[in-house]
Amino acid sequence: MPRSRRFPSYDRRLRRRRSRSRSSSCSSSRRRLRDRRRRQRSRSFGHISCERNGTLTDSFFRHDFCADRDAGAEQRSRRRRTRTRSYSQSRSLSSSNCGVRAWAVKDDEEGHLIYRTGDVLQDRYEIVGTLGEGTFGKVVECVDHRRGGCHIALKIIKNVEKYKEAARLEINVLEKINQKDPENKNLCVQMLDWFDYHGHMCISFELLALSTFDFMKENHYLPYSISQVRHMAYQICLAVKFLHDNRLTHTDLKPENILFVNSDYTVTYNTEKKRDERCVLNTAVRLVDFGSATFDHEHHSTIVSTRHYLMDQGFCRTHDNREHLAMMERVHGPVPSRMIRKTRKQKYFYRGRLDWDESTSAGRYVRENCRPLRTYVLDTIFPVFALFRQQRTFQTQSQHCGDSFLNEFYV
Repeated sequence: MPRSRRFPSYDRRLRRRRSRSRSSSCSSSRRRLRDRRRRQRSRSFGHISCERNGTLTDSFFRHDFCADRDAGAEQRSRRRRTRTRSYSQSRSLSSSNCGVRAWAVKDDEEGHLIYRTGDVLQDRYEIVGTLGEGTFGKVVECVDHRRGGCHIALKIIKNVEKYKEAARLEINVLEKINQKDPENKNLCVQMLDWFDYHGHMCISFELLALSTFDFMKENHYLPYSISQVRHMAYQICLAVKFLHDNRLTHTDLKPENILFVNSDYTVTYNTEKKRDERCVLNTAVRLVDFGSATFDHEHHSTIVSTRHYLMDQGFCRTHDNREHLAMMERVHGPVPSRMIRKTRKQKYFYRGRLDWDESTSAGRYVRENCRPLRTYVLDTIFPVFALFRQQRTFQTQSQHCGDSFLNEFYV
């Protein structure tokens, strides 16, 4: 008699053992097959998702799907990422209508473009360093690789709508200036190019040196010599006359917006004051910053661009309108009655005169800190005072910049 019949319980245990062995073998085979398929999908997904529609995706920078790659594949992937990153800015720049900003283009809280030395804009402008910063944005020095590697100044406007609109108006003015003066004989700064970089209006200019104000500031506010002032003033009058002849007003003419072409200097030691003093070698200048320039036929804003440089700014500073008028009268004399009758700001005047009390603390401050202009004049510089007096008058309609060249100061 077979053993299974004699021992039925033993036979059942044997069948269960064989069944578990077969199921265990099948499950391990299925598990190995499933793991192999998962790895294949991970590899294919890691290659495919690196780039989509020409723009970088987040999965391109993930390493969890690429953990199982061999060393050669990892090196190739790293080379591809490096090449793609160096050109991603320029590619996305050329298609401004795509509405997608490249991963490397970021702004700070104020709207300034975040950049680093060595960044390349438009596949052309390589940033060397920062030249200056203002409310509008920043100015950087760049190497223009399409102009033989020459250095230029690039004005990068904040990604803020009101500054972008002002930049568009400035570009319009600069294009008109280039049309009227292609050879740059009238000493206004030349615009070389402009473009929109991810919401930042950018304008490239010829590279200039320090402003007349910054040079004097770094030189302990030591004044320029009369011969230097004569040459600089002549150039400024020439530039302003050119603008007025083309029915254009700068509206923000000040030392900060008058730049030297070259600010190299010599140094002499002042033994009395025990300090080094600089003397600029070349007084050739250019007029810059046409962001608030206005054509005669355009709307004229009543807001003063830089009020500290209006009439008496070099002498006293204030942000109060009434006190400012008092300072102006202290320096230049009473406001003409015809101007008082025409103004809409009658609240500052009473019975044809400025409503100002000289006995107050503000009145005493103006009297002690602002002096009549004639008290600053020496006989040796009377011609330049006469020119200054001619240009600095309350009645702007009587100013003619072209007549300034007839002044004996320039003869």
